[in-house]
Amino acid sequence: MVRVSVLRTLFLHPPSFQGFDGGAGSRYQARREIRSFWYPTWLAQPAALVPGSRLVDAPPADLTLADVLPLAREYELANPALRIGLIGAHVAVQREAALAASPALDFVCGNEFDFTIREIAEGRPLAQVAGLSYRDGTGELRRTLERAPLEDMDALPWVVDVYARDLDVSRYVIGYLLHPYVSLYTGRGCRSKCTFCLWPQTVGGQRYRTRSVDNVVAEIAHATRLFPRVREYFFDDDTFTDDLPRAEAIARGLGRLGVTWSCNAKPDVPRASLEVLRDNGLRLLLVGYESGSQAILNNVRKGTRLDRAREFTRQARALGIKIHGTFILGLPGETRETIEATIRFAQEIDPHTLQVSLAAPYPGTALHREALERGWLESEGLVDGRGRQASVIGYPHLPRTEIFRALETFYRRFYFRPRKLVALGGEMLRDRAVMKRRLGEGLDFVRFLARRRQEAASSSPTVANP
Repeated sequence: MVRVSVLRTLFLHPPSFQGFDGGAGSRYQARREIRSFWYPTWLAQPAALVPGSRLVDAPPADLTLADVLPLAREYELANPALRIGLIGAHVAVQREAALAASPALDFVCGNEFDFTIREIAEGRPLAQVAGLSYRDGTGELRRTLERAPLEDMDALPWVVDVYARDLDVSRYVIGYLLHPYVSLYTGRGCRSKCTFCLWPQTVGGQRYRTRSVDNVVAEIAHATRLFPRVREYFFDDDTFTDDLPRAEAIARGLGRLGVTWSCNAKPDVPRASLEVLRDNGLRLLLVGYESGSQAILNNVRKGTRLDRAREFTRQARALGIKIHGTFILGLPGETRETIEATIRFAQEIDPHTLQVSLAAPYPGTALHREALERGWLESEGLVDGRGRQASVIGYPHLPRTEIFRALETFYRRFYFRPRKLVALGGEMLRDRAVMKRRLGEGLDFVRFLARRRQEAASSSPTVANP
């Protein structure tokens, strides 16, 4: 047996904005209305492949650059004298541009980078590693052959061991999930063709490649031993319900374990499947409704119908399944009338909680290409100088400033209704832990809206009185 000498490797999610929201950070680096954090699964996965590695997730641990630098010097792949690389969706589609940003960078990975990183850590020459761009000995930028998508998803080691080794699960909070929670992926890719969605168009692909049912259930069983205080498991697959027979099989395995879990879903899961999932521990579905306009859903190739979404939501509520609904303002076809229709639609279907985002044309997506071609993109920066998501798409009939203001209107009209306030208040009265968290989140939310109004006012042009 040949022993491979592996470089000591640091997987670092670096410090970011003060108040950085790692929940939004699964899509972009920004501050949001309520601070939250997803797990750095895309870093944990290659870390699980590299012996002796360490994962440092700086934002939830409140680590500064001064805290991180001494750690980085201990690891060879984070030592400026050796090799430094970048991974992630943004750099995957702009590899040479990312490399050109700093001569300190040696390589940038494309698409799925798990085994790419392992081969680099094993000391393989960069020219022989598929799926990356690199700087050669003369300073020239080179690109290797593309890496084929991983088909045997069970070849990936479990991430929960890395979580247990390197992370503090109590620091990861998502407002609509029970705390503490753990999130992970059971597969990659998504069959949907939504023009705005980042991961399937950059690193995940638009085929749903999945781990086996037994593999997933075994990891959750292992996680329950590692994290006895965890109250909920979340499956972060883009659309966990894309393969319903598999989802039901996993649910039955989780039911035998007696765990509570949640997942991403499209608003089209039939009642029979909802019943199986609910009966085996499903508590909540995170559902991308996006818009209350069928024309907009068609424009972005969402592949869902409003009438089916209404029926799905009624059935989920009847079964006691909570829904966190997500919506986007500013997608192609947006008008003042469609914004109003979307707000009314959200009030009508009344998910337990919701999130409203501004259309974000990520590089590498069809939405980004369309925005460039049609002249809709007024700025390439998806966040402003304060770290908050910026409204960057505007239309001749609907300026981006109006879309930006509509986000606050949406939140206020949904949450500040007597019916919603009573429902959320009742939930707090039944659970003191929920009360404490909700009150803190509510204060953060009100402060966030106040800051937005102040910043919008300060950036608006003033006109002197005649």
